[in-house]
Amino acid sequence: MFRPAFIGLGLSLLAVPAGAEIVSRSETGFSLSFERSIAASPEAVLEAVGHPERWWSSAHTYSGDAANISLDLRPGGCWCEALPGGGVKHGEAVLVWPDRSMARFDAPFGPLQGIGADAVLTMTWTLVEGQAERRLRWTFVVNGPGSGAMADPVHGVMEEQFSRLVNALESGD
Repeated sequence: MFRPAFIGLGLSLLAVPAGAEIVSRSETGFSLSFERSIAASPEAVLEAVGHPERWWSSAHTYSGDAANISLDLRPGGCWCEALPGGGVKHGEAVLVWPDRSMARFDAPFGPLQGIGADAVLTMTWTLVEGQAERRLRWTFVVNGPGSGAMADPVHGVMEEQFSRLVNALESGD
C-alpha cells in the first residue's frame, strides 16, 4: 500500500537548502528549484546520485526501506524499488552526461503516477567561476491534471531528498 508520508508531512524539522522554491504553479503543473553549494567533485556527485538507496528517505518509499531502491545511471535505466513479489518504476534515466555534469530523469514519483502526470527531474552540478566551489541544482517540472494542487507537498518531499543528497555528499557517506 502507498505510504501517505510520501507526499510529505512533518518536513518542517529539516534545514531548508539555499535556493529551494516553487518557481511556478498553475492548475495543471508546477516547477520546483533547489540549489546549494557543495565541495564534492563531479565524479563524487554522479556516484552519489547513482545510489539513492544511500540518501533517499525510507519514509518516502512504498516498501518502507530505501535499501530497496536502485538507479541504473544510463539512458533507459530504471529508478526502481523492489517490492515483495514485484516492484515499482519511480523514474527512468533519459540523459546521463558526466562531461556536462548533468543527469535527467522522467520521474513521476509517488502520487504523481496516480494522476498521470509527466515529471522531469534535472540535476546539474557546476563549478562556480574562479572558485573551487560547485553548485548542485535540481529542477523538477510537473505537468498533469490537477497537479498544481500537489506543489506544496511534493516540494516538501523533494526538498528533503535534495537535502539528504547534499548531506551525503558533505559527509562522504
